[in-house]
Amino acid sequence: MADQLYLSIWYPNFRLESLPAALVGVLRQFAIIAKDGQPNSALGRVAAASTYPIDWTESPTYQRIYVNDERAQSSEDTEGSIIENAVAEATEQLHEDTAYEFEMRWMLWIPDTGAGMQGAELDTAWRLEPAKVRITGFGPEFDAGSYEQNGHIRVDFGLDTPWVLEDELIDRAAAERIKQNVEKLLAFTLSVEKNCGISSRLLWTESGEPLAEKLIARLQRLN
Repeated sequence: MADQLYLSIWYPNFRLESLPAALVGVLRQFAIIAKDGQPNSALGRVAAASTYPIDWTESPTYQRIYVNDERAQSSEDTEGSIIENAVAEATEQLHEDTAYEFEMRWMLWIPDTGAGMQGAELDTAWRLEPAKVRITGFGPEFDAGSYEQNGHIRVDFGLDTPWVLEDELIDRAAAERIKQNVEKLLAFTLSVEKNCGISSRLLWTESGEPLAEKLIARLQRLN
């Protein structure tokens, strides 16, 4: 069964005023992986930013959606969606009980397990598509201090299907797609660990399963 995939990140001696710089650092590492050698790619910019007070049941107090395509060439969105600018605007007012969420995208191979049937076997098609990722920084009092479990910053990758599709559905072509997805995910995780001054991180699913070892084992099998 598909599960929601997260990366939780903690920092040593963390203070609220450090949150904007920490968010910029994580977003930059994501942009490097997302752009994949394309320096002018819109994948390296923020797609949307929101702030949520108190807990997730509340409506956002700030929200901005950026246009990162040809329509933005003469728009303020072009400058506004640059990571440093988007974070500065969204975190202009820092509050202990607020979460600051930034949406970005990267290209992943996505399985379409409903593509068709061949006899008794499932025919799984794969498409390279922009996939949404949400990177959220938590004030220490947001959602009753949930940062202790979720991290000072949490990365929400969406459903884990692109990385852990069951082995019986994998042929040689699918194995190569999954390998590329796993390599991208691990590259981002290791880049954050190396460059962002963190104290710890955890790759996990909503069901509570740590995934780092599982993904590395999957990558070794696919190699």
